[in-house]
Amino acid sequence: MTDSNGSSAPSAEAIDRLQAARDKIRVQLSKVIVGQQDVIDQLLISIFSRGHCLLEGVPGLAKTLLVSTLAQTLSLSFSRIQFTPDLMPADITGTEVIEEQPGGGLQRRFMEGPLFANVVLADEINRTPPKTQAALLEAMQERQVTVGRVRHPLSDPFFVLATQNPIEQEGTYPLPEAQQDRFMFKVLVDYPSFDEELEVARRTTSRQHSDIEPVLSGPDILELQDLVRSVPIADQTIRYALALVRQTRVGTAGIPEFVSDQVGWGAGPRAVQFLVLGGKARALLHGRAHVTVEDIQALCRPVLRHRMVVTFAAESDGISTDDVVDRLIKETPTTEDELTRDARFQKIFAS
Repeated sequence: MTDSNGSSAPSAEAIDRLQAARDKIRVQLSKVIVGQQDVIDQLLISIFSRGHCLLEGVPGLAKTLLVSTLAQTLSLSFSRIQFTPDLMPADITGTEVIEEQPGGGLQRRFMEGPLFANVVLADEINRTPPKTQAALLEAMQERQVTVGRVRHPLSDPFFVLATQNPIEQEGTYPLPEAQQDRFMFKVLVDYPSFDEELEVARRTTSRQHSDIEPVLSGPDILELQDLVRSVPIADQTIRYALALVRQTRVGTAGIPEFVSDQVGWGAGPRAVQFLVLGGKARALLHGRAHVTVEDIQALCRPVLRHRMVVTFAAESDGISTDDVVDRLIKETPTTEDELTRDARFQKIFAS
């Protein structure tokens, strides 16, 4: 089987290799992290899709521990940046220094900042001012930093895994929409179940210590990222993803009335790209060499929730972006025939 570009679909052996890597990572993470399987799966999909991830949850849910432990399982260089209101761009990108040479004279030398790592944990990312966030934005999008008009490429693979607190607003700087759009997923980290929290209490109040064993190297991850992109996807599945995303754009002909009433800003083209890429990674992790509508539906929330803004009236009524996404999934036809015959979607695709 080949995709639209003529490249071969992943073999059964390649799929087994990716699933085996996923299972080994889960085993290593379970030594430290209790539960949070959905969060872990979304992180892995993001990494295998070469995307960045934003984790949001109240303090104490092991977001930082999860990211640092994941970096250990991937055998990658890791750095943690604690974002604060006084953090400057040079604190994360690095800076040029002037050094005296042994034989006399001075020479400029670039000292790399913490962004020069494979996995960068941007802890409490919304606590730093826009100027520093802009420096991070260049790194996320261009995979490089510019210091003194000189561009410095970052290592590959490169991931920014950021955390933020949804309840504390004092002293925070909301992430600009342009920066949020660079994150493939916004993952909501919820409270553990009773049994999970009981296990957390047991582990963290004892002498238990677990050694994390590396599972994948940098070259392994790059190979798996190429494997993800080779997964074929039918045009009708891409059209389904397009139908979902284009319905979020206020002012587009044919969108549902509830979207016009409840959404102030919709998702851009990156949403479709990440739905397709994420769908490919999810398909492989579920043992399939093709993408289904179910893969797209499963990733709609983490892909769309930070690319949409609900109106003040909708927010006052307790309506979230997830609620809008769920309703869109429920009311959007899943087959090619239904989409092409529906006059409303003919307008959406023609606009």
